[in-house]
Amino acid sequence: MKNKEVAKLLYDIGELLEMEDVPFKPRAYKRAAMAIEAMPQPIEEIHKQGKLEDIPGVGEGIAKKISEFLETGKSSYYEKLKKKMPVDMESMGGISGLGPKTIKLLYSKLGIKTLNMLEHAAKTGKLRKLPHLGEKIEKNILESISYARKRKGRVLLGDALPEAEEILEELKRDSAIKKAEIGGSIRRRKETIGDVDILAVSSNAAKAMDRFTQLQEVEKVLAKGATKSSVRLHSGLQVDLRTVKKDSYGAALQYFTGSKEHNIALRELALSKGWTLNEYGLFTKKGHQQIAGKTEEEVYQKMGLKYIAPELREDNGEIEAAKTGKLPKLVLLKDIKGDLQMHTQWSDGKNTVQEMADEAKKLGHKFIAITDHAGNLKIANSLDAKRILQQKKEIEKVNKSSSIKIFFGLETNIKDDGTLDVSDSSLKEADIVLASIHSGMKQDMEKMTKRVLTALDNRYVSILAHPTGRLLNQRPGIQMDMEKVMEKAKERSIALEINAHPQRLDLNDAHIKMAVERKVKLSIGTDSHAKYQLANIRYGVFMARRGWAEASDIINTYPVKKLEKFMHR
Repeated sequence: MKNKEVAKLLYDIGELLEMEDVPFKPRAYKRAAMAIEAMPQPIEEIHKQGKLEDIPGVGEGIAKKISEFLETGKSSYYEKLKKKMPVDMESMGGISGLGPKTIKLLYSKLGIKTLNMLEHAAKTGKLRKLPHLGEKIEKNILESISYARKRKGRVLLGDALPEAEEILEELKRDSAIKKAEIGGSIRRRKETIGDVDILAVSSNAAKAMDRFTQLQEVEKVLAKGATKSSVRLHSGLQVDLRTVKKDSYGAALQYFTGSKEHNIALRELALSKGWTLNEYGLFTKKGHQQIAGKTEEEVYQKMGLKYIAPELREDNGEIEAAKTGKLPKLVLLKDIKGDLQMHTQWSDGKNTVQEMADEAKKLGHKFIAITDHAGNLKIANSLDAKRILQQKKEIEKVNKSSSIKIFFGLETNIKDDGTLDVSDSSLKEADIVLASIHSGMKQDMEKMTKRVLTALDNRYVSILAHPTGRLLNQRPGIQMDMEKVMEKAKERSIALEINAHPQRLDLNDAHIKMAVERKVKLSIGTDSHAKYQLANIRYGVFMARRGWAEASDIINTYPVKKLEKFMHR
């Protein structure tokens, strides 16, 4: 499935056009990219059907460029633009605060084309001399470069998991594959991963390796052996396949799922019982008789432990909890009854209220919250007081014929002083109010904490959305005293959001566990800007599970009446 590759091409073209100050076109390319990125159908199939122009935002001109890329793997139009502006957009564009116009300025004034050149210019104080930059921005750019280097080679869970699942399903169609599962950090649902490990039991290992290395998604075979092969996909993701004997499958799956720290603790526990544990099984120390290994459940049971879900395997107290029967009953996707953050055409979304409600119904949701941007965030086409009332009327109208409950919500910005950029008279019109930070993220901890606490004192705030504001692989989260924020949230009965957008996954697992331990309620919102993104709700559940959350910790599991009571506390 080449959706992400095509979307990336269109994003890059849009940014290059924006650097040339071409009017209108950059937005058109980015709009088409967003639509393709969110589609569940493979764009190759749509191309074969001759229906590229049916995709929202794709006209005749963009359709021709997509066709050329799908048929040849290249875009002559993109290459032509690159010659005019030979800048490494992938690495430069990933630096927080660097938009296309700033990248153009850096190239035209200083000849900066790469991340290394940018770093050198910043360290030697050349950036601060450019218009609209200055010493503070120069410092922020250096910090962002340092962060980007630390995250280099890490792939978002939301990008890697669908590809890994696709590979797994193709392997399972082969009669030689008796059973197979994804292992590694992706199985533990880490927010970013290095590569993908797949474990399999096969009746014909050689055939399984042939099948794996010849998959359509494979760009290059990195290694091919009798029981292990490695490939690189067209997306750049590395995938390894290992075949193991059926008697060792459970032990191998446990071993290759990790984490390293969890495995070390398990091996020490086995040694304390006079046994040895490795990827082949659990054995007696003398005689090497296998005690367990066919299944993971068997391995944990034989060592006197309750089964530990992969998401918890981080050596963070889970082994002791498994010994004493105190493991949480982790929330499941089926426990979730609705989605509490999404955007429509009223602000910066792609679909109507009705379309979002219809898609949510297909997912089995009982309710949704439409939470379009309101206030002064111009880039998001935020609602003013008049449009807030107009949208409320539309939601009331759709609610009359909808089989699911649609809450009228607003996402408001927390200003530098902690007040919200929407008046109380407008906020009181909403069923649910999300407060969030979109700017001024470099404030020190003391100022940021005071800012957030002030916002949580607003009587209309229901949820603190994407609390730390992090963007994975792009920028770290804001600095604030999370203890004080959670204390205030509990006092005010405000939920902290687990933002399920794959680029955010905010709160992180450590903060979720803090909230669970302090009995602070959590909400899950996909932050969807297109109807197909509603399926991202599962990533919010993954993060909740990594943070030891049970269904009762999350307000999305509430029936509608109970949720209404929480909102109108």
